[in-house]
Amino acid sequence: MRLFLALTTAALLATAGSVSADTLLIDRVQQEAGTPMPTRGMSMSQVEARFGAPSQRLDPRGGQKRQWPTINRWSYPGFTVYFENSRVIDAVANQATPGETGPKPPIR
Repeated sequence: MRLFLALTTAALLATAGSVSADTLLIDRVQQEAGTPMPTRGMSMSQVEARFGAPSQRLDPRGGQKRQWPTINRWSYPGFTVYFENSRVIDAVANQATPGETGPKPPIR
């Protein structure tokens, strides 16, 4: 196991100087970690009071069955907020540029 770790570390260090990359979404999100976004559990009225009216209220999804709650989505310039009924379940940073990419899939 130690030999594997040593070889892996050596390979990473050898290629570190020759690799160039574009800014990945995850890098931008880490840089913008201080950007305020709604937190889980906030109500729609709390989000609107703190962040203003959304630039777009997207069509709700789900709700066809009792087990499938209605999910509402509000889009702001920097992030999108997802609500289950009237409470925040998640807030996600929007893609900054059309060329921005996420992590590469594993090689199989």
